[in-house]
Amino acid sequence: MKKLLMPIVLLVAVFTLFSCGGIKQFAYYQNIDTLDLSSSKGLFDAKIMPKDGLVITVNTTDPRAAVPFNLNTGNNNNIANAKESTYLVDNNGYINFPIIGLVKVSGLTKRECEAVIHDRIKPYMAEKENPIITVRMSSFRVCVYGEVNKPGEFVVETEKISLPEALAQAGDLTIYGKRQNVLLIREDGEGRKSAHRLDLTDANIIKSPYYYLQQNDQIYVEPNKTKKRNSIIGSSTSIWIASISSLTSITSLIVTLVRL
Repeated sequence: MKKLLMPIVLLVAVFTLFSCGGIKQFAYYQNIDTLDLSSSKGLFDAKIMPKDGLVITVNTTDPRAAVPFNLNTGNNNNIANAKESTYLVDNNGYINFPIIGLVKVSGLTKRECEAVIHDRIKPYMAEKENPIITVRMSSFRVCVYGEVNKPGEFVVETEKISLPEALAQAGDLTIYGKRQNVLLIREDGEGRKSAHRLDLTDANIIKSPYYYLQQNDQIYVEPNKTKKRNSIIGSSTSIWIASISSLTSITSLIVTLVRL
């Protein structure tokens, strides 16, 4: 009985060891129960950057007062509803707004941009008018690729997305994705690029300045050693199969010629 019991105990021990290793390799936020998140308070607000597309609408009590400030108003006989106007932020961070000219918007949040435009156009209106400015981004996108199930570029209509949310939109990591070394490539408002390595298994990522993504961020999930090893084996196997197939064909041709 003891001889039979020993292999079973060893088998259970090996299984437990690999199970624990699997959890440590794949589980996210492993130390979250010991983490103090009180310092992570603060709402994210995206900043406008060069090459962003901004959709800006001006509304007033008297619809005619807003007409000069809305590029796509169209027919002046039907001005009850202001139409959206789209602007491309230039490399220096400016948009060219009707009547008031160049406005520096790079580095501002939407609310700050609305306030700047409001203050600039208010002198051109009657004193009783209090224009309402609405700004939203039409170009907030992030790109996720590598070892994920659905790689691609994703439009973020809410202008707020975290790294886990972006990965979820890409179908999460495959079993071959390296969760301890996700690469984030970011470009700032002056065109400087930076690379950051992020560990999804460490709950401290929630407090990271890279937890929330900026527009045009790129997330690359590197393959783990298993995927790399399988790729090498698969490539080598294909070469061997092709070589054997060619050798078989040549041998068959030689045998045929000899028989003739």
